[in-house]
Amino acid sequence: MSAVPGGEGEALPPIAVPNATKEGKILFEFPLIEHPCYTAYKIFGDLDCGAPRLLCLHGGPGGGHQTLMPFTRMWPQYGIPVVVYDQIGTGASTHLPETAGNHELWTEKIFLAEVNNLLDALKLRDGPGFHVLGHSWGGMLGSSFAGTQPRGLQRLVLASANASKELSVRSQLIQRTKLPADVQKTLHDKEQSREFDDPDYKAASAVFWRTFMYPGEPRPPEYLASMKNIAEDPTVFRTCQGPSLVLNEGSMRQWTAIPGLPNITAPTLVYNGEFDTSHDVSQQPFFELIPRVRWKTIVGGSHMCHLQPDLQEQVFRMVGDFLTPEKNAERARATSSQYSGMKD
Repeated sequence: MSAVPGGEGEALPPIAVPNATKEGKILFEFPLIEHPCYTAYKIFGDLDCGAPRLLCLHGGPGGGHQTLMPFTRMWPQYGIPVVVYDQIGTGASTHLPETAGNHELWTEKIFLAEVNNLLDALKLRDGPGFHVLGHSWGGMLGSSFAGTQPRGLQRLVLASANASKELSVRSQLIQRTKLPADVQKTLHDKEQSREFDDPDYKAASAVFWRTFMYPGEPRPPEYLASMKNIAEDPTVFRTCQGPSLVLNEGSMRQWTAIPGLPNITAPTLVYNGEFDTSHDVSQQPFFELIPRVRWKTIVGGSHMCHLQPDLQEQVFRMVGDFLTPEKNAERARATSSQYSGMKD
């Protein structure tokens, strides 16, 4: 599928992460599907240790949890238990190829219901509550979820997210203008003629992805694994996103979190990369409308800056420090009224 970067190529060694404390599957009732459906999850650390737990929401939709595995290091390094999961239709969770193309079924409502089902099943709302970290589409989902003011949510991290699908499209079109003229022309012409499987279109798409999604070679195995998930079962991604991310023909084409952003009460960290498919234009509503927010643009960062060898530790420490303000006086002050409006 030409709308996503390929999963081929030489891979970097994986980032060292802890072993899962527990793995399991939770029953999830999917509308109009008669057979049982399950959400697969992994836990890293002790959910009853007294610290808020970190729930990670992956991108795609359809990408799988692998790209967020580096954040499981929050348990050994910050004492934050971490939960990762594969969204329905993805990875080790139940696949639903029979629903391909069903725009009425594959909406934000399904993914929000799954988040709430997981929180309830693992009892993450109780006690110290939980944090949410969402990357890419996961950040978009996380922003909508936080706007409902869910019980137990302590802190929110929106990583290379977009405040609306329209702004996501605009972001990518802005970044395209930085590509060579012949690459821009090929992308435009082939999309207009709907030649998504044309070799020239695939080659031009690869230039875009290797500039703004993850730069250069070799690529991280965490990234390659998620792209493999989409390639092997494109049901969710193709239905939600359509054949091209910029034509905006999928079930999420009118999606927006903007109306709910002023309702987010949790302190929020927003970050994106300098060379990110999620351009600054798609971060601006987060910064302007979320009451307590900090926005950091990672110099030299791509959409997957948390996987870039030269940046991964910077991103990890930034997120870890934000989630543990009690261990850092400067972060503690960030929870006061002075927190709002900080832009790095």
